[in-house]
Amino acid sequence: MNKLDGKHLGVAITGSFCTFDLALECIQEFIDSGATVTAILSNAAGGMDTKFGKASELKAKLRQITNRDIIETIPNTEPIGPGKMLDALVILPCTGNTLAKIAVGIADTPASFAAKSHLRNGRPVIIGVSSNDALAAGAKNIGHLLNVKHVYFVPFGQDNCKEKPRSMVFRREYVLDAVCEGLKERQIQPILV
Repeated sequence: MNKLDGKHLGVAITGSFCTFDLALECIQEFIDSGATVTAILSNAAGGMDTKFGKASELKAKLRQITNRDIIETIPNTEPIGPGKMLDALVILPCTGNTLAKIAVGIADTPASFAAKSHLRNGRPVIIGVSSNDALAAGAKNIGHLLNVKHVYFVPFGQDNCKEKPRSMVFRREYVLDAVCEGLKERQIQPILV
């Protein structure tokens, strides 16, 4: 039996473009572990071309991996809550901007709206932080969300303490276990690695 057999995960990808390849690896791992995955794109992730790749390429890869339509608009995100569509929502990568929105209940992108819609059912949201200001302005939002019921974090740590001393990123090797623990309503430990 696979770890995620029969589970339907939403994976919301936000605009930390440098970690998109890690997110795609994780989505493939979820599927290989038995999950059905629906991708949800923030406005930035779904609409911006960067030095890390084109939005159209990301969408093509997601459709190929998941074999499902991508949720890219707030109206298409809205049924997640009322329809109890997901067993868990994984926000990976989760930018400081999205963290702040979730912390104060702003739902103005598909990713932040998915979190709000999903949390209304008391179901787990697992956050994979990727933020250059996580140890600065974003620290208060992480602290707040650590105390919100049904919100869990993928273990994270500094990614480049010399050049970006306030930057934190989720640890790829803990993602699957963090999701499995979140589905059991438990926070994987340690959180900081």
